[in-house]
Parts: sequence; C-alpha cells; structure tokens
Amino acid sequence: MRILVVGAGAIGGYFGGRLLEAGRDVTFLVRPRRAAQLANTGLVIKSPFGDVSIPSPPTVTADALRAPFDLILLSCKSYDLEAAADSFAPAVGDNTAILPLLNGMRHIDLLADRFGRSAVLGGQCVISTTLDAEGRVLHLIEAHNLSFGERDGTASARAQAIAAALAGARFESRLSLNVMQEMWEKWVVISAMAGISCLMRAMVCDIMAAGGEALTVALLDECAAIATAHGFKPGAAVYARQRAMLTAPSSTLAASMLRDMERGAPTEADHIVGDLLQRGGAARDFPVLRTAYTHMRAYEARRKRENAATKSA
Repeated sequence: MRILVVGAGAIGGYFGGRLLEAGRDVTFLVRPRRAAQLANTGLVIKSPFGDVSIPSPPTVTADALRAPFDLILLSCKSYDLEAAADSFAPAVGDNTAILPLLNGMRHIDLLADRFGRSAVLGGQCVISTTLDAEGRVLHLIEAHNLSFGERDGTASARAQAIAAALAGARFESRLSLNVMQEMWEKWVVISAMAGISCLMRAMVCDIMAAGGEALTVALLDECAAIATAHGFKPGAAVYARQRAMLTAPSSTLAASMLRDMERGAPTEADHIVGDLLQRGGAARDFPVLRTAYTHMRAYEARRKRENAATKSA
C-alpha cells in the first residue's frame, strides 16, 4: 500500500515515521524547506515508546506529484486545509482513500465536496507532539492512538486493508465501526477545553481554583447538547471522563489553542468552536460557548490588526 503523509510536522511526522520504521511504503509531501531539512538531518522522533532516526526519509513536493497513492494521511491545521488539498490533489485517484486526522467536522465536508464522499474516511487521534527548533518530533505523553473507519460504519475491504497496513507500527491503531460517534465525542471535549482555556486564559487547575467548575460544566453541557441534537449524544461513560478531565483540581491541562494565543499564532477557533456553535442553530442559545467564541474572534481580530500595523510601519 502506497501511503502519502501530507506534511512531516508533529503529527504527520510521528505517525508517518512510525510507519516507515515498520517498513511501510511511506512518502512525505512537504514544502521545499522541510524537504531540505529532512534530507540533512533525517526524521527524528523522541518518544517514551522508543526513539526513531530515519536518514533521508522519502519526500516529494507538490509540483512533483504525478501518480495516485492508495492512502493519504492528512493532519494539517484546519486553516491550512484548502492549500493542503490543492497540494495533494494530483495524488488522488479513483481508488484513493483520504484519512484526515483533523478535529471537528468542517474538514469532512470540504474534502467530500472536492474529492467525493466515498473518498473520505473518518478518523481521529489522541496524541501530544511538537517540533523542536531542529525539526525533531517530540512525543510528549504516553498516548499515541489513532482510530479510523468508513463513515457509514461498514467494515469495507479497503478499511480492512488500511488496518492491516497500520498494524504492527509502534502506535495504537484501530478500525472503528462507529468512527463518527468517536469524532463527535472528541469534538465535544476539545471544544469545551478550548473554550474554557481560552476564555479564562488558564489551565484546568487554575480555573478550578478560581471557582470555575460550574462554568466549565455548563460549557461542556452546551457542546454535548449540540452533538446530541445531531444524533451523536456522548455516552455516559465518555461524558463522565470528559467532565472529570475538565474539572480535576490538580490538572495542568490546557488547550493547544491557548498556547497558540499566548504566542500570537493563528488558531482553529472557527473550525472547532465556531463550526460547532453554528451547527447548534438559532433555535437555542449557547451563552458560554458563544462568549468563548466571541473572545477567540476578538483575539484573531486584534492579531490581524497588529500584524497589519507592523507590516505597514
């Protein structure tokens, strides 16, 4: 199975590197600068599950894509999705499966509209990775889980073939027959985490110390209500875990979106929080979620204004 990993950043570099380590036929679609870096330093992963160093991993730039791949693994930021789709479009053939690992649902709609509904699988991952200054992939926590499946819940032949290709690599992969439920449940908790972290500009422990448990639970309940209205009510056990994670008094968790805001970077607010709020419709108000999203939009407006002022100075 020929696998194209779009980007060799923190997530794509990790899963693609593990697949290369396991002997799979993997090529990374990268920009020229990253291609040069990988040619010079190799792909390096530092992980609690074992380090990897792959000299000169196979790479290709968008202008050199000629033939279709069997599987395209996609893990870009949502605001880069359209540009990423442009770059890998030549690799999509009649039988290509696209496996996106983005959060939310908007990317599913965009990819399905462009490449056809049958081409797009559902997928999600649980992992925390980053790139250091030298381009090495740093795996930060002892979780590296990936689940995927057909969006209609069938165990298709191609899904089973993909499961076989992913099996044996040093990460946990699972073919799911209920992947849309899993994606919605993850969307609920990351929207609640992003919303409360960015609204309070704080970690969970600080929010709890400030008496923010009721506000946090109210936000989680609003997110869960939207999922429920779309037919994806979080399971009781899942909801209990989500609530416990968001309200643990000693937790130092905070959303990655907060880290983006703290370093003045663009965020995925529209794709994750804004899209969920829009799918809530106008029939019911979601005051905490709406307040959190307004706060994120205000941040983006200020960031763009200040960047524009800097460029014109």
